[in-house]
Amino acid sequence: MNYRRLGSTDLKVSELSFGTWAIGGSWGKTSDKEALEGLDKAIDHGVNFFDTADVYGDGHSEKLLAKATKGKKHDIYIASKFCRAGDIHDPLTYSESSVRHYLEKSLKRLNRECIDLYQIHCPPIKILQEGSVFHVLDKLQKEGKIRYYGVSVETVEEGLLCLEQQNVRALQVIFNIFRQKPAMDLFPKAIDKGVGILARVPLASGLLTGKFSEGHQFSEDDHRQFNKNGDQFNVGETFAGIPFDKGVKLSKDLMWITQKRESMATASLKWILEHHAVSAVIPGFKTADQVEKNLKAVYEKKFSQMEMSKLAEFYKRDVHDHIRGPY
Repeated sequence: MNYRRLGSTDLKVSELSFGTWAIGGSWGKTSDKEALEGLDKAIDHGVNFFDTADVYGDGHSEKLLAKATKGKKHDIYIASKFCRAGDIHDPLTYSESSVRHYLEKSLKRLNRECIDLYQIHCPPIKILQEGSVFHVLDKLQKEGKIRYYGVSVETVEEGLLCLEQQNVRALQVIFNIFRQKPAMDLFPKAIDKGVGILARVPLASGLLTGKFSEGHQFSEDDHRQFNKNGDQFNVGETFAGIPFDKGVKLSKDLMWITQKRESMATASLKWILEHHAVSAVIPGFKTADQVEKNLKAVYEKKFSQMEMSKLAEFYKRDVHDHIRGPY
């Protein structure tokens, strides 16, 4: 495993880490046994950073992480998120009493006294503009309840706004071959500010595995079904905002990246790791087998400058105009 510093913090995190939304819920059928086997597999291979949120299965993924990291708390870093268990548009959701309440519940589920990275979970831009929530996080940091804090954002504009806050140490952004805008407009400024980047939705909800065919049907409890058009939350969180069938066609156009590489998934993850602003890429998983396959991205063949340029042109020419929602 390779490790990268999370921005200007003292945390050195595994460059390929994992998100835990899928094992919490909203991704179809899951198994706690398989989820715990996956977490153990990741830790055994040197993964020392996991991202979760209080709303992933109403805290279930946090409880799974507590089980998997028992006796290893000092070796494993945890990032969690808050605000979406309440009304994200209500300023009271970001008050000291509310944030403290969310934090204490997460700490209890995680069985920890401190969260390494506490993130605001995709709040409306008006909350970021008003800014008082950052003062709340400053206070909790001084109390030792959180080591660092950051923001999970939906758009480049929101990310740039967060960079104006002195103590924001990480930004979590949607970033993949189908969603390249952050690399152009946000990453250079994040590097200048010493802010780490966590790349989420790295496989575009599975499109960048190349395993789907047009017309594929997902189960009703899978966000790839109930949020495919952004009916429940930002459409960018599902297939990176691209209509599913269009994404399937675009993924077929990318088959060339698998030449002399393990798979489209590992190649897609490696492409993200070619961006030095990225501290860690955080694919999801439901099984140990998925964990093991994703881990192969660390050792994947690097992309040449010609390949990187070809993918940048592909995004501008064939993908950009199909992305729905603000980004």
